[in-house]
Amino acid sequence: MKRLLNTLYVTTPDAYLSKDGTNVVISSQQKILFRMPIQNIQSIITFGYQGASPGLMRLCSENGVALSFFTTAGRFVARVQGPQTGNILLRRSQFQNAGDTDYCRRLASSFVLAKIHNARMTLRRFVRDYPSDEGVSAVADAAESLKNMSRLIIRSVSVDEVRGHEGQAASIYFGVMHHLILNKDRCFAFARRVKHPPTDCVNAMLSFGYTLLAHDCGAALEGVGLDPYMGVLHSVRPGRMSLALDLMEEFRSWLVDRFVISLINTRHIRASDFTPAAGDGAVGSVSLTEDGRKKYLTMWQNRKKTEIIHPFLQEKVPIGLLPHIQALLLTRYMRGDMSDYAPFLVK
Repeated sequence: MKRLLNTLYVTTPDAYLSKDGTNVVISSQQKILFRMPIQNIQSIITFGYQGASPGLMRLCSENGVALSFFTTAGRFVARVQGPQTGNILLRRSQFQNAGDTDYCRRLASSFVLAKIHNARMTLRRFVRDYPSDEGVSAVADAAESLKNMSRLIIRSVSVDEVRGHEGQAASIYFGVMHHLILNKDRCFAFARRVKHPPTDCVNAMLSFGYTLLAHDCGAALEGVGLDPYMGVLHSVRPGRMSLALDLMEEFRSWLVDRFVISLINTRHIRASDFTPAAGDGAVGSVSLTEDGRKKYLTMWQNRKKTEIIHPFLQEKVPIGLLPHIQALLLTRYMRGDMSDYAPFLVK
């Protein structure tokens, strides 16, 4: 089993990454802020504009450490990737299967059914924990509607039909999310999901979490030898990690949405932790401040260390390893070792 190592998040905008022997060194204004042995790091995510030395990039490449660059607002910029060492036979099978429309439909359906199931569990948990809340009736109705959407997806005959039902399910789910937010601070008012760019605090937190999750899923797929860019549910386009986006569908509600709602309801994140994303190419966009990102990432790391019983393997594992486990199960399915893919389904 893969060992859960540290993800190093660099949030200081003017930080520069370099190497000293086998250590990763973080500096700002020619002063060393932090150093850590590369052997203790699984991936590095940096939010800034100073960049990294070629020596550090080579060190990361040689040690299989994913190095990703984001803007200070959390928008993906680039990813450093070393030589591909994946099983060529596995990738050949992956590309061959991508041309099989029925195979793509079945796998896409698995991802979306898991997404809807886990979203229903999020809504049902609210109904259970807050039976007297004024929004409980609407949330319960939405959970039942999602159950009906699952039946439609099972009967779908194409990937396009699956995508259509997935979009409807997402609309139902996000249509009642505001009821789950018990902190009624005006900053956390939520009307609908807005992606590009996020125009309010809740959408900014959701987008930030999805970005982190996509990074983890992409690294997990590469780690087992799959091409994260060849997806089945999300259309394939240059520079888009379509399969990573497919895989993360299972985790969106259970891992990111519940995490964001918890941060808001427990008041760990406040209105002062947000700022207009000036200079990020979008008018009206909102993003976390540097201090806000630090709070978010600290609790995100702690969340990833929490152990659960994996519903399929029935083994205790850290949440941070879930993308790697699902990537392994996906390879077994693609090799023909499993008759069906076993998505992550919350109980």
